[in-house]
Amino acid sequence: MSVFVARQAIFNRKQNVVAYELLFRNSAENFFPNIEEGQATARLIMENQLNLGTRHITSGKTALINIGPDSLKHNLCDFLPCKDVVIELLETIEPTDDNYQLCRELFHKNYKLALDDFVYNEQWERFLKFIKLVKFDIAQTPLSDIAEIVEKLKQHKKIKILAEKIETQADYHQAHKMGFDYFQGYFFAKPTMHEQQDIDYNYALVVAIYAQVMKSSPDIKQITALFEADAALAYKLMRLINSGVFPIQSKISSIKQALVYLGHERLKKFVSLIVTAHTAGKKPAELMQMCVVRARFCELIAKQVSKSLAGEAFLTGLFSLLDAILDQPMSLLVEKLPFPDDIKAALLDEKNTLYYILNVVQAYETGSWWTLEKAVILLNVKSDVLPGLYKQAVDWADNYKNNS
Repeated sequence: MSVFVARQAIFNRKQNVVAYELLFRNSAENFFPNIEEGQATARLIMENQLNLGTRHITSGKTALINIGPDSLKHNLCDFLPCKDVVIELLETIEPTDDNYQLCRELFHKNYKLALDDFVYNEQWERFLKFIKLVKFDIAQTPLSDIAEIVEKLKQHKKIKILAEKIETQADYHQAHKMGFDYFQGYFFAKPTMHEQQDIDYNYALVVAIYAQVMKSSPDIKQITALFEADAALAYKLMRLINSGVFPIQSKISSIKQALVYLGHERLKKFVSLIVTAHTAGKKPAELMQMCVVRARFCELIAKQVSKSLAGEAFLTGLFSLLDAILDQPMSLLVEKLPFPDDIKAALLDEKNTLYYILNVVQAYETGSWWTLEKAVILLNVKSDVLPGLYKQAVDWADNYKNNS
């Protein structure tokens, strides 16, 4: 039986990723809310901690793991290393005497405890001395309704507060202003629209490089000149080509030599990666990391459908967050950038094979398991292969990040 584990980033006040919450599903047939909670958590612990390690799926960062009443009662947390995880106590856990003792024991074993979807009840007061993190679901409880309790919690110096389901920049700024320490949601992957639609200074250079790379017969001389026009961009290309990612016999010493060595398909793939990363330089690093995971995950899924789609699937995943990177509507970008028609269609939510591949990836990364089921059926892909492909994509993205 396959175990599906996705991750969702948790940001600090500087928009740096400090942890990931693990989103769990235990098989292709059952998703987490519909199975016995203790069994679900036990599978997560056994498969991901004992077999792979939680730090593997979180790229070495802290993992938040949901624990419900059954898991708490049966001491399943003991399987987890206290230094690597935060135990997230679900809202289904009640503030009883028995649960107080269990939380006390975990606290004295050096586990960090969090309260999930917190709604204040004075019965929780005695628990707070064991709690490191309190999470508020702002989709369930608007920020304006929790201002008083947030101020009350801030008096507990050892407790940090987190706002989850932050889906817009406006929500992020409001939560930031209220003094939240951490933020969870996909606000960082949404474009910030400016009234004058200002475009970054290197936008024209980006468009020119994309235009050349997407040609059936790219002009290496022209692409070389474009890279040479931006020293930082040229440095990134040379660093990547000599990083060990490619099995080369001798060191590459010029941009032209690097471009020739790559060949057309890898040229499209890696030049697009480098240019997109360069353009995203002022954005949270997790945005580019998400782009790279998406790109590789799309590519691997495409190989299950038709190997000929792999290249375009990679680019579809990579460009799927370009609106957030450039702070421009996707419809405007698709008009201006020289993407192949199938990629354009997928990015504009027009239903084709690339669209369905991207849909699978987006559903997986958000833990939208029901949507995922429908998408894999349309692609005729076995969902059991997805956890392994996702792991490969995360590993590949980490390797790219470490060598770029």
